[in-house]
Amino acid sequence: MTNHSETTGSAENGDITGPAPDRAARTSYDSPGDEPQVTLRTPAELADALPYLLGYRPEDSIVLVALRDRDGRGRFGGRARLGIPANEEDWAGAAGQLVHGLVTGSERRGARPEQMVAYLCQEPSRGESGRQVMERLRPLAQKLRVECGALDVPVVEALCISDGRFWSYCCDDRTCCPSEGLPMGLPGTSVLAAAATYAGIQVRGSLCELRARLLPWEHPAALEQQAALDSAGMTIVSRLLDDARRADVAEETLALAERVMGRLADAPPVSGTAAQDQRDDRLLGHDEAAALILGLQDRTTRDRAAAWMEGDEAGPALRLWRALARRCVGPYGEHAAAPLTLAGWVAWSVGDELEAREALAMALGADPDYLFARLLHQACNEGLDPESVRRCLRAERAGSGRAYAGGSDDGAADERAADDAERADGPVRRATAEDPTAPATHPARRRRTRSGTVVDGTARRRVRAQSREPGANVVRPRNPAGGAHPGGTRPSRTRPRASGQEATGGQGTRSGDTGSREPGTGGE
Repeated sequence: MTNHSETTGSAENGDITGPAPDRAARTSYDSPGDEPQVTLRTPAELADALPYLLGYRPEDSIVLVALRDRDGRGRFGGRARLGIPANEEDWAGAAGQLVHGLVTGSERRGARPEQMVAYLCQEPSRGESGRQVMERLRPLAQKLRVECGALDVPVVEALCISDGRFWSYCCDDRTCCPSEGLPMGLPGTSVLAAAATYAGIQVRGSLCELRARLLPWEHPAALEQQAALDSAGMTIVSRLLDDARRADVAEETLALAERVMGRLADAPPVSGTAAQDQRDDRLLGHDEAAALILGLQDRTTRDRAAAWMEGDEAGPALRLWRALARRCVGPYGEHAAAPLTLAGWVAWSVGDELEAREALAMALGADPDYLFARLLHQACNEGLDPESVRRCLRAERAGSGRAYAGGSDDGAADERAADDAERADGPVRRATAEDPTAPATHPARRRRTRSGTVVDGTARRRVRAQSREPGANVVRPRNPAGGAHPGGTRPSRTRPRASGQEATGGQGTRSGDTGSREPGTGGE
């Protein structure tokens, strides 16, 4: 699950003035500086506010918004989202996970929620009405209220949004909350929408639309791209595993990436994200994409590419990483971890936390052991300032002229492997250590090598490769199909997941974005 706390700005962007006697929360949304507040008084206004609180329009989602008191007034605090499990047996676990994650995550920031607003968003299935959706989800709303109550955080409003209408689970007054529900206002027509636009807050479409920019191709050109990857793998993989030639591959990969970025930067602008992605796809050849995808499987090359994170370089770099993620087709789905992680990092660096979390979660879906993605995802969720990581990458970029390849002393292979494992994904580790407010990271899988060194994820694969090939200190590029050569016949692993694919009991929709950030309960 992924944190959505303060995705539209700092926690100071919202107020809540305690519950009114008629139970409609009087909610004030603060604009920066001395600008006037927007006051939300009714369930309709709370329903309209949801996309502006998240930055996108949720689908099939449980959403919690924390309310906290400040100087006698309430404020919007953290927000959390989790996909609605298809299996009703998983609802209790999902409700407990989401509530606990948001409350404990807020407590770590010193702002424990005092009240909660809950939303259930789901469109009707075929033959089902919005009202039937509301009734079907009523037990889930009750479980959320019970879980919040158990933590002494009452739910002041619980809304179901479906089929363009909304219902309140907390109001029994049919004069204000009729059984047939009330229609949602037209998007962008409310006072809050005007205030959000004035404040520069953008509302995306849906998460599905955002993920579509990062998912691998499924049209006929995917076969041509797969063939290019197969062909490139025959030469690039062997060179990556050769100390004497690996540095050449790195330089070629980075030089090619710079040429393509220049091409993207010079391309004429077009309107619409779909048109933009199609334009970028036309500017990137199959052979170029294959060479870049395989070259970025080397950790050091990937880290050097991550330095294109700011200024005029950031935009073209982000477009290139998106395009490469779309080219990780067929059995090469696991290779998408590198470009997805780079896309997530650049998005986070330029302030787009929503795309950052989605891209990083999809990278972990492609390769759950990808340590760079795991560390960045946790750092983003924990609210770490990306400037800490940028400083480390700037320093590495300044010193990138030092020797790249390792030695060839067979007796020192294990020692070099352990040292490389300790340095793996160092920029994020060092940035976390530099930030005194950042909680310690806890990568999921750890074990000891025969030499006693603790390694994680990708570093472990590196050590395994080194134990077979003395002198190598590079992550072994993955054979996409599990055979002895690229392009085998074994089906690929599941394609990159979005942050919405957190298991809740092992079945049903496994989608989740939460303010939890608690390992095992909130942060992926």
